[in-house]
Amino acid sequence: MTTPFRNSDISVLPVMKIYDWFDGPYPARVRIALAEKGLLDRVEFISVNLWTGEHKKPEFLAINYSGTLPVLELDDGTLIAECTAITQYLDVLDDSPTLTGQTAKEKGLIHMMTKRAEIEFLDAVSVYFHHATPGLGADVELYQNPEWGNRMRDKAIRGMHYFNGVLEQQPFVAGDAFSMADIAVLGGMIFASLVKLAVPDECAALRAWHARMQERPSVREWRTMVANNTPRA
Repeated sequence: MTTPFRNSDISVLPVMKIYDWFDGPYPARVRIALAEKGLLDRVEFISVNLWTGEHKKPEFLAINYSGTLPVLELDDGTLIAECTAITQYLDVLDDSPTLTGQTAKEKGLIHMMTKRAEIEFLDAVSVYFHHATPGLGADVELYQNPEWGNRMRDKAIRGMHYFNGVLEQQPFVAGDAFSMADIAVLGGMIFASLVKLAVPDECAALRAWHARMQERPSVREWRTMVANNTPRA
């Protein structure tokens, strides 16, 4: 079992591998988390082309049965999929969690709001993309249900209204501090932008939060990586 590295050991942390696609909304969540933790220099990004369906090929399915990105590979060969699981692993490497909470209450609230961000917003946009738009193309989208996709589009918009209400009451998605839950909603906003699903004008708090998040160094670094289209190792 790999032992978490403590504060003084981060500089000698073995290089991790992350299988992802440079501008994917789900990979963005882990890249932003890496930037928040100052770990981008300890990662080798391995590109898996979503648009050509590499993530559904047998070679990648042997790495991740679900055929989804991203996937973290540790130096001992351990594979960790799912954005929340990867973020939780990264967050405790320095024994100072900043994204997943320190107290039991914080951990519970962050986990809850991260799950809501996925179910009510991010995953709903994903279903809309795969079922009610051309998605990743005919070679990848072997089955589509446009009616279901459009229902999920409507659900995503309801999710925007929900998070707008949350952010009218507090500065961040899970309370008073930036967390993994904010990153999950950012993933939803990134995906919504890709499919041109606009945030309703009346969602002023969500829009203001999103504008603030664009000024965070980790988000700026993610945007730079996308603009350069150059995986950073």
